[in-house]
Amino acid sequence: MLKQLKRFETGIAGLDVLLKGGLIAGASYIVQGRPGSGKTILANHLAFNHIKAGGRALVASLLAESHERLFQYLSTMSFFDKQKVGNEIQFVSAFDTLESEGLDEVVKLLRREIVRQKATVLIVDGLLNARSQAGSAIDTKKFIAELQGHAAFSGCTVLFLTSSRLDDGSPEHTMVDGVIELGEALFGTRSVRRIQLRKTRGSGALSGLHECLIGDHGVEVYPRLESIFSAPSRIELTDMAPLTTGIKSLDTLMGGGLPRASVTLALGPSGVGKTSLGINFLGACTPAEPGLHFGFYETPDRLKHKAKALGYDFQAKEDQGALHIAWQPTTEGLLDGLGARLLGLVDQHQIKRVVIDSFGGMAITGNNPPRLTSFFSALMGEMRARGVLVFASWEIRGLFGPEIDAPTPDLSNIVDNILLLRFVEHEAELKRLLTVLKMRDSVYDTSLMEVVINAQGVDLKKAFKQVESVLSGSAASTLRP
Repeated sequence: MLKQLKRFETGIAGLDVLLKGGLIAGASYIVQGRPGSGKTILANHLAFNHIKAGGRALVASLLAESHERLFQYLSTMSFFDKQKVGNEIQFVSAFDTLESEGLDEVVKLLRREIVRQKATVLIVDGLLNARSQAGSAIDTKKFIAELQGHAAFSGCTVLFLTSSRLDDGSPEHTMVDGVIELGEALFGTRSVRRIQLRKTRGSGALSGLHECLIGDHGVEVYPRLESIFSAPSRIELTDMAPLTTGIKSLDTLMGGGLPRASVTLALGPSGVGKTSLGINFLGACTPAEPGLHFGFYETPDRLKHKAKALGYDFQAKEDQGALHIAWQPTTEGLLDGLGARLLGLVDQHQIKRVVIDSFGGMAITGNNPPRLTSFFSALMGEMRARGVLVFASWEIRGLFGPEIDAPTPDLSNIVDNILLLRFVEHEAELKRLLTVLKMRDSVYDTSLMEVVINAQGVDLKKAFKQVESVLSGSAASTLRP
């Protein structure tokens, strides 16, 4: 039988997921990253969460910066509680001791404070200063070994913070049980914070780079969605009974409706009616089976205005608890953060049908285009596992023309059903066309249908008779003079 190591949660949800449950009690870790990467905020966020859970923390600084200056910055974070300072959490400066008496005296000082404070977490900020005071690599190892040895004996977990990016073979790396690295990368003019677990001795962890941010509540970590849900967390539903799309004529085209817990993607250019189809889809939600509009381009007020023009009162549905609207601008955001928010809303409100308007809006926040397929595959797999019926849209570039550029390769890995919408010139009029390109494990009608949008809502009718080349964008009559 495998022995489980005792852990304690950091209280930073995403970080605990990366660590497979939290930090190992009595272990030692290095938190490294360039100045400004968030090491001090991460460590203090962890420390204040730890004391809220009943632990005691000791924060020792080997830096010249005063504690008052540190408290000034930390006071802007919601986790900081000044009333706890000097009680459950103690801040100690060892800078003067390091400068005048050396590493041995620092070790003695911290040993005394661990015992006196009964600390279960020790944070040592400024490992680079300790390294510069060490006469050799052996002295650095000795400093770490003596400190972590005493801490482990007392059941205290140690975090060493350093602004130096240490190599895997450095003396510090060889001595500790784990290495957490914080960094930052530029994508155009946009800066994205990242976290990586470079070493986790005797413990499983989620590898690779993961996104994070620092806000009013401290550090937020968003593990890569596909690393968490490499397989769905639940058994997918086998009941594939059709559910209404909200449009009777479209239900007929699709063999009675959309299979339960399936994902449908509407592809088409701007203005062709994708959002209108989504509004009709949400028109079928009820308090017993609530819906969610997860959008990027329509603010809640604009969405409700559009819905009203199609005959739906979304405000009333919101008041009844039948509908929830989540809007986020595309100017900022993290891809994994959006995925986590979507799944969180689904769980919180027991959502049964979701409109994502659009996949393209989510993709804008991604920094690695080749990753999109695996991200959306994992996200949609998890939505199916939760029994959610999904209707998503994705804008394609061309308004007219025979070519259809798929927004991402391997769409079959992401969605079950695909609707294609196009603009068509026919009889001196610009018309909207819809056809079903794909329905997984279902029988469907492949007819080319005209989309009619008016005050009564959305309807489909057969309008392209005795014509050819409809999908080219300019229909030609098959009747010969």
